[in-house]
Amino acid sequence: MPHTASRYLAEGPRVGIRHYTYEDGAEFIARARESKDLHQPWLFPPATDAAYAGYAGRLLEDRSKAGFLVCEKAATGPGGGQGGAIAGFININNIVEGGFQCGALGYGVFAHAAGRGLMREAMRLVVDHAFGPMRLHRLEINVQPGNAASIALARGAGFRLEGFSPNMIYIDGAWRDHERWALTTEMRTTA
Repeated sequence: MPHTASRYLAEGPRVGIRHYTYEDGAEFIARARESKDLHQPWLFPPATDAAYAGYAGRLLEDRSKAGFLVCEKAATGPGGGQGGAIAGFININNIVEGGFQCGALGYGVFAHAAGRGLMREAMRLVVDHAFGPMRLHRLEINVQPGNAASIALARGAGFRLEGFSPNMIYIDGAWRDHERWALTTEMRTTA
């Protein structure tokens, strides 16, 4: 039986990660709208065609960014989606090459996939890809202190708390405090 190429850059038992496409807009927007109560006040993913086109374009065309859609590999039962359904996203922003080799992660899960461990699996895949083919040395996550789910994901992936920055990122009309979490290639090899 011939081997068929995977549609994913990397895959685990339940999810695969792949780059965004413009064709993903309708599904992404629908998932973002369904997940508004879950995401806010922490996250505001694009929820219109125009906003998605700009967002995806930046992730596809800007070398300082890499975007990954988290997709379920198989059907999950009633109400849980179908194979290939977008479960969430993990983006690497502010990629700096040269002596720094660093990027900052931003991520979100969609409501239908929340609490099922899919993002934990996807985070491992993205970190492996970042430290492997992308040749990054350090990944950072900036999280608002009250965002317990996001902090749990960072901690569970082996990121360490490095500090606190008041008024760090402008979100939802105000400058918000953030905890700074980081992971390096050396931290993964000694864990």
